[in-house]
Amino acid sequence: MNDRQRDYFRRKLIAWKEDILRESRETLVILQSENENHPDHADRASSETDRAIELRARDRQRKLISKIDAALGRLDDGVYGYCEETGEPISLKRLDARPIATLSVEAQERHEKRERVYRDN
Repeated sequence: MNDRQRDYFRRKLIAWKEDILRESRETLVILQSENENHPDHADRASSETDRAIELRARDRQRKLISKIDAALGRLDDGVYGYCEETGEPISLKRLDARPIATLSVEAQERHEKRERVYRDN
């Protein structure tokens, strides 16, 4: 991977992280302002369900931020874009679609097959 490609992925990862953080701040503002007192039990239940779904989504995004940070660390270490299992380069097409990828397509498929086998047992 050349310097231009590394810069591209660094910018892409940082922009992705900034978008997630911005959305999280917006969610906090919305959740804090939605402290409404719902007289109807159905409205209250609906509001609580929406809040729980939103919080679960934010938790998934929090985990995604740690993966983005790890990818940025791999960029700094010079190992970004290489499969952690085989050491082979991960295709640029895969990295563009999933910039936090740590496995090549083939290694990911093997991993998922093993996961299915153990899950079925």
